[in-house]
Amino acid sequence: MWFTIWSVLVVGTLVGAFFLGRDLWRKARALFAQMSESALVMDRFAQRTDEVTAALAASAPSTAPTLFDDPVLLHERVEELRGQRAERRAERRTRNKVTWDRWRRFNA
Repeated sequence: MWFTIWSVLVVGTLVGAFFLGRDLWRKARALFAQMSESALVMDRFAQRTDEVTAALAASAPSTAPTLFDDPVLLHERVEELRGQRAERRAERRTRNKVTWDRWRRFNA
C-alpha cells in the first residue's frame, strides 16, 4: 500500500514539474521576444535622440571661449543680440498693451 501512495506522489510531482517547466519555458521565450523588441525600440529612440541633439547643437549659439577673437566682431554680435532683445521687448509690450486694454474694457 505504501508503494502505491509513494508512486502516486512521485508521479504527481513529476507531472507537476513538467507543467511548471513548460510554463517557465513559455514565459522565458516570451520574455526574450519582448526584450528583443524593446532593444529595437531603444535603438530607434537612441537614433532619434542623436538626431534631435545634433539639430539642437547646430541651432544653438556657440559658447566657445572668445578670448582671442576679433573684438569688433564680438561687439557687433553683442549689438545684434541687444537689438533682438529690444525687438522682443517691444513685441511683448505691444501684446501686454492689447491685453490690458481688453481687461479695461471688461472692468469699465
